[in-house]
Amino acid sequence: MRPDLQIIAELIKPGARVLDLGCGTGELLKRLAERKGVNGYGIENDPKQISACVRVGVNVLEHDLDDGLGRFPDSSFDMVVMTEALQAVAEPSRLLDEMLRIGEQCVVTFPNFGHWRCRLQLAAFGRMPVAKHLPHAWHDTPNIHLCTFNDFERLVAKKRLPIIERYVVDDRYRVRPRMALPNLFGSRAFYRLGRGVS
Repeated sequence: MRPDLQIIAELIKPGARVLDLGCGTGELLKRLAERKGVNGYGIENDPKQISACVRVGVNVLEHDLDDGLGRFPDSSFDMVVMTEALQAVAEPSRLLDEMLRIGEQCVVTFPNFGHWRCRLQLAAFGRMPVAKHLPHAWHDTPNIHLCTFNDFERLVAKKRLPIIERYVVDDRYRVRPRMALPNLFGSRAFYRLGRGVS
């Protein structure tokens, strides 16, 4: 199994009801069903990936995440997972709200655009964003959202969503609990969030 999915699998309790947003080939849900008795569903909009899920017996629904999660009632799941898709959805802030409306908790992973290599690449192309000069917040831009760990944590704090766990990994997906300057040296992050304070 992919190393990022192995980390996520450790965060999910046996027997949980899980929704995997952008589930791809269903690799995570298949493993969770086999090893932890999870009752899972995937959401995917790529027909080839949907066919792959069906072939391995994963329950999958064809749906575009940009259309929201309104088809699911409140508290339908114990855990909602979104792997490496936050930066690509149209409205990340709204989708986070929806994830925690239908799930007790959620796991969100994304690449860190504050990583030193990304900063060098963006600077080389003359596109290094400076937050104070941007007209909108990172999650309210019209295309791919260049999100750093700090950006995400500011959004989560504004929404008053508790961070239950956070894992920062390097390029080889090794968890670095005491990494110095994680927003500069962390490649990806895994956040397990709970519902906010009403």
